[in-house]
Amino acid sequence: MKKILNKLKYKTLIGFYIYFYAYRVVRYLKYDRLSDEDYLKMKFKRKQGYTLDLNSPVTLNEKIQWLKIHDRKEFHTICADKYQARFYLENKVGNQYLIPLAFETRKISDVKKENMPDYPFVLKANHDAGNYRIIRDVNKVDWKKLRYDCREWLMTNYYYADREWQYKNIEPRIIVERLLLCENGKIPNDYKVHCINGKVAFIYVSYDREEKNKRYIYDSSWQPLDFTWAERNKDVSTIKGEEIEPPKSLQEMIRLAEIVAIDFPKYIRVDFYDVDGKLYFGEITQHHGGGFDQIKPYEVDVNFGNMITLI
Repeated sequence: MKKILNKLKYKTLIGFYIYFYAYRVVRYLKYDRLSDEDYLKMKFKRKQGYTLDLNSPVTLNEKIQWLKIHDRKEFHTICADKYQARFYLENKVGNQYLIPLAFETRKISDVKKENMPDYPFVLKANHDAGNYRIIRDVNKVDWKKLRYDCREWLMTNYYYADREWQYKNIEPRIIVERLLLCENGKIPNDYKVHCINGKVAFIYVSYDREEKNKRYIYDSSWQPLDFTWAERNKDVSTIKGEEIEPPKSLQEMIRLAEIVAIDFPKYIRVDFYDVDGKLYFGEITQHHGGGFDQIKPYEVDVNFGNMITLI
């Protein structure tokens, strides 16, 4: 049945709707009708291997779940929106750190070759995580198929994936940004700066993203930290890389992350790209991995959790 539904997605518009709503009905019956607390407890036990305690959370991952339920402010929706966040960041620190925006639309019919720039770009949804396409040559794109993908993105409410309230009321749209490339032609490293109590606690780096795609974690002085934060059953030896040199923009990165962290005094992750020393914002993430990725060793999860006073 799953194979049949997946084939229907790209056949016709009717086939797409059969595919889309069949999956949505199943998901509603299994997950979406659960309360936020019940869903988080169910998923947390499966992903982390221990019971979530929302009354007396201890670990960082537990406290991230607590923040999902108890820390909800209207501007969080703006910051989670990859389009509206641009205006938030512009007001905070200026527009010189924003990735150039080439196009944005809420209409599926606008997603076509004629509306795209003549340079490599990233086409993505503004209201979720993981839905994007890197496009280097517009002539090598199946635009009809891509429009079906975009239709699915725009019809999906990402809030239900991890019950992150800030995604629930985002106005969905498609945005097109210039693909950042270093002088060597490679995509720049992704620096995920985690702030606790308004200060940088650690920097999670994803580097050589198109080839090795390795990870390493550093403190704010660029000293390596011996822990991992990944899916529970993932063989972290396959992703943990070797130490790399600090980015040229490290101090500026820390300064800007802590400016954003003023508005998120408990915990926030601010992402950056360093393109040969030129710094760009990536996104603002309130709950890394939805709070479901596992920190190993467990004691590190506890130590970071102990840094956060919730009430």
